Amino acid sequence: MAERSFAKEVQKLKVGEGETFSGEGILALTKALLEAGVGYVGGYQGAPISHLMDVLADAEEILTELGVRYEANASEAAAAAMLAASVHYPIRGAVTFKGPVGVNVASDALANLSSSGVTGGALVIIGEDYGEGSSIMQERSHAFAMKSQMWLLDPRPNLPSIVQSVHQGFELSEASNTPVMLMVRIRSCHVTGSFEAKNNKRPPFTVKDALANPRSDYARVVLPPMSYMQEHDKINNRWPAAQKYIVENKLNEMFGPKQAPVGIVLQGGMYNGVIRALQRLGLADIHGDTEIPLYVLNVTYPLVNDEFFEFCEGKSSVLVVEEGQPEFIEQALGSALYRAGKSISLHGKDMLPMAGEYTGQVMLDGIEAFLKKAAPELLPARLRAPNSEEKPALPDLSKTVPIRPPGFCTGCPERPIFAALKMTEQEFGKHQIAGDIGCHLFASLPPFEIGGSTMGYGLGPASNAAFDGGGEKRSISILGDGGFWHNGLSSSIGNAVYNKSDGVIVIVDNFYSAATGGQDILSSRADNPSKATGHPIADAVRGVGVKWVRQLDRTYDVPKMREILKEALTTDHVGPKVIVASSECMLNRQRREKPLMNKAIKEGRRVEKPRFGVDEDICTGDHACIRLSGCPSLSLKKLDDPLRDDPVASIDQSCVGCGNCGEVADAAVLCPSFFRADVVHNPGWFERTLGSFTSRTIAWLQNRRSRGRIEFVRT
Repeated sequence: MAERSFAKEVQKLKVGEGETFSGEGILALTKALLEAGVGYVGGYQGAPISHLMDVLADAEEILTELGVRYEANASEAAAAAMLAASVHYPIRGAVTFKGPVGVNVASDALANLSSSGVTGGALVIIGEDYGEGSSIMQERSHAFAMKSQMWLLDPRPNLPSIVQSVHQGFELSEASNTPVMLMVRIRSCHVTGSFEAKNNKRPPFTVKDALANPRSDYARVVLPPMSYMQEHDKINNRWPAAQKYIVENKLNEMFGPKQAPVGIVLQGGMYNGVIRALQRLGLADIHGDTEIPLYVLNVTYPLVNDEFFEFCEGKSSVLVVEEGQPEFIEQALGSALYRAGKSISLHGKDMLPMAGEYTGQVMLDGIEAFLKKAAPELLPARLRAPNSEEKPALPDLSKTVPIRPPGFCTGCPERPIFAALKMTEQEFGKHQIAGDIGCHLFASLPPFEIGGSTMGYGLGPASNAAFDGGGEKRSISILGDGGFWHNGLSSSIGNAVYNKSDGVIVIVDNFYSAATGGQDILSSRADNPSKATGHPIADAVRGVGVKWVRQLDRTYDVPKMREILKEALTTDHVGPKVIVASSECMLNRQRREKPLMNKAIKEGRRVEKPRFGVDEDICTGDHACIRLSGCPSLSLKKLDDPLRDDPVASIDQSCVGCGNCGEVADAAVLCPSFFRADVVHNPGWFERTLGSFTSRTIAWLQNRRSRGRIEFVRT
């Protein structure tokens, strides 16, 4: 069950010539693919591009009607390999995945694809996950484009530009026989707007046509001596062809006056931020008309030196706005100017930060600093004043405001797994624990502080390989179900079996690829009309040779989880010990059950919802339950009792009734202050009568106790 359904929105994909398409960037990308006559699409989910996979899944019926093959690939490598269909056949293909990590996983397939070259247009849509909104290491996809000679598009973040870049990306790929990467940043994925639509096109040559007329060409196989010839083909033929297409079709854009003492070169994705900064400096209007010349690189690789030199004519200084590091574009342009003997002054990372996201304020400060140095006469008088640089010092909030790390959702079924691990460590001592990519990585943070590394999706157990040869304590590694099917079955489980690992592997099975938006995977329990689900993880690990396997079908059973962990850590069995801990992702469960429950309540049907609470009179206030649960709904409450200084535990209205807090308190032999109350909506007459009687009785007993206390004080 995906995080968001696009079932209604995908109907917009049917609009045609003369109509206006309105929607989100992700939908616009899909519409552009259909207009361009794409023959097959695929990919792997990951922010900020996850929703593109969800849109494609919801639009599968529309794709099928057009003869377009859709595949939800097992990994980014599988997605990139699918583009092999465009090597020999004139079929347009597109795949999508999360930025640098997706490129890293797919690097082998992409490198081979780029070396062999393509016949049909091949487009890799990269959701560039950079900056403070990112969930990964801070890297750029640009380096891979340079390494493997793939062209990189970075369009301006508005729907017409994004749609145009899809069409031009396919054409550029075909004109130069080279795969093209289309980079859409976080804001581009979710920007809304409109554009004039075109009719969807059936691919002129489909995958079925290719199967009916198979082709092969040894010159396209990446083996010596052809691989040497392919390298020369890249430089001597494909690169010039790409530059020619870029210039003739004006893929890069120039805005503002032609004659000016300074100019700004920028990545297309930085356009909105640059224009906003110029507006704030009084050098651009609300329509985007600018007094400072702009050279917008919608194609950031390859660069076209002649086009850049033309922009530099008559200018003494140019600023390069390039987000991230290293400064690939600035270095390339500086080298080009030096070799051409140009005397123009080039600025970039001396005015703007080397690392970090280029927010609005960062862009404003950098451009203002550049103009003060290179052309102060262009700035308004108020900014040219000597004291204009003196700005009030902003307080360093990092010293006083705590960071906000991510955490498990309310009721998450993974939390009790780590509560059990924490209790196990209390008995056996601290263990070497390796984490993996996914929700379970949050366990490395307080209150659990379990696991301290992550080497790649599905590589949790593999990253513990050095510790799996036996020792005083067995190592423990965590692996999610999404990572397991992505890469873990072979690279982690198979690796452990082959090397006779002695470690313990906990596979967290929450029924979905939950961290990427709740997409179905092979082991999902839900029926999927177009995909095969219901394949148990336990069967798969046994299939590659694991002999010691334990399956737990309710992770909230903390005592049982702890018992299995103790068994795994103490057994005499030789070989990897695998624990499959299964419970449905609470977020997806709530998405499925809440609408049904609300509908039933609205229709007047009886609905029972469990809620948990804490008895304030019993709670000791030692907060051990919070340290072993960490649930967002479990917090603190200050009592009015003057004899009790410490706040007690309290459960707020966000509780979903999972019961983990009570389970943990019971398993850890903590105070028995937790209670469960079943909230009944639309109760019957007997329940209403009983409830009324119970309330009156409790009120009478409370009043009686209060009167007794008053009499006691008087005496």
